[in-house]
Parts: sequence; C-alpha cells; structure tokens
Amino acid sequence: MAVNLLYGVYERRLQRALRYAPIPRHIAVILDGNRRWARAVGSAPSVGHKAGADRIGEFLEWSEELGVEVVTLWMLSTDNLMRDEDELQQLLEIIIGSVQSLARRQRWRLSLVGDLDLLPADAAERLRQAVSTTEFLDTMQVNIAVSYGGRRELVDAVRELLVEAEADGKTLGQVAGELSDEDITAHLYTRGQPDPDLVIRTSGEQRLSGFMMWQAAHSEFYFCEAYWPDFRRVDFLRALRAYSQRERRRGR
Repeated sequence: MAVNLLYGVYERRLQRALRYAPIPRHIAVILDGNRRWARAVGSAPSVGHKAGADRIGEFLEWSEELGVEVVTLWMLSTDNLMRDEDELQQLLEIIIGSVQSLARRQRWRLSLVGDLDLLPADAAERLRQAVSTTEFLDTMQVNIAVSYGGRRELVDAVRELLVEAEADGKTLGQVAGELSDEDITAHLYTRGQPDPDLVIRTSGEQRLSGFMMWQAAHSEFYFCEAYWPDFRRVDFLRALRAYSQRERRRGR
C-alpha cells in the first residue's frame, strides 16, 4: 500500500514535469521480455506473451492522453518465425486476439507493418480483416509490426521501387542515376508517416535488432530494465522525461 502511494506521488510529479515538455509525435516500442517474464514466474512462454498483450491497451491509452500521433509496436519479428512451431502458433493466436480486441474498441486506426506473406495465410487474413475495420477512423495511428524485420523492409522497398520503375519503362541505369533517400522512404511499410522520435525497448537489452533501421536514423533511444508485461505508466513517463531532456540535433 505504501509503495503504491509513493509511486502515485512520483507519477504525478513526473506528469507535472512533462506539462510543457515536447512530446514525441511518433513512439516506436520493442515489446521485449515476455518469455523471460514468464520464466521468472515459473510459467510457459504463452503466459508471458498473453501478459504482454494485455499491457498494450494501457500503453496506447497513455500515449493518446499525451497527444502522441503515431505508435508502432513490434510484436513479432521475422527472426521469431524460427521459434518452436507450437510456441509460434500460440504467439500468433495471442497477437491476432490482441489486434482483434483493439479493433473492436474502435478507438485507434490500426495498420499492419511487415511481410504478412511469411505468415500462415489464415493468420494473415484474420489480421487484415481486423485492422480493416478501423481504416476510416481519424484517430491515433497504431502500427502493428508483425513478421517485421528491418532488413526485410529495405529489401521489399527496393524491390517495389524497381518493379515500378520497370513498369514505367526505365532502365537500371536510369533508376541508379535518379535514386534518392525520398524514393526509399516512399516505399517503406510506414510510408507517409513521420519517423519515430522516440524508440523504447524494454527488458534491459540495449540494441535495436534491426528495428526500423531506416526510420530510426535520428530517433532518440530509451532502454528500460522492466520486462514488457511489467512496464508501468511511471516507466513510460520516465522515458518521456529522458526524451524531453535531450537536445535533438538530427545528425547536424
């Protein structure tokens, strides 16, 4: 009880400190630590994945309250597709259920970020159907990164660009001579969206693992020790405080 009271006081203090602070337009999150959380409490990985999925709605509410415009959640990497078949199937079902639950709330505009062709056809279709019910909402954008890998995204962007160029009758020499940063950006999964201002990774790991390699070139990074299922609002506010205290030079 006393601990909760102290956290409440601390949380309100952090929120007051952020009253006039700059808030990121786009926050990207690597939801890490679900399996280790489950191991720590003596449970199966699926229990950790479910606990992590249950945290997502709260995080989106916190972001929305502060005026964040875009949130990207990395829920399943292309590397994760190599996991044990039974665990992967359970994880996919949890992700699909989470996305369907978010869609039913009709509170945020959802989109899928990743190569869904790598997923079982039924799983990919269920995800597409869920997010399609939110496409007309004029609310906070929530990108669900599923079957996502940063290298894969760049390969897909270049492939799509070359296919379009061929359809326009351009030669490889012309493409090479005209290619610009903007051309790559226009073919990313997140085309038309601002790059992430802040990237948060939970679980204490201090690496990006290829997450949004192109978009995060000038992002600020925040690494949190808490496993994702234990990520609290006070942890979120700490991340925003750290962001507000940095001088963003964007490579200049």
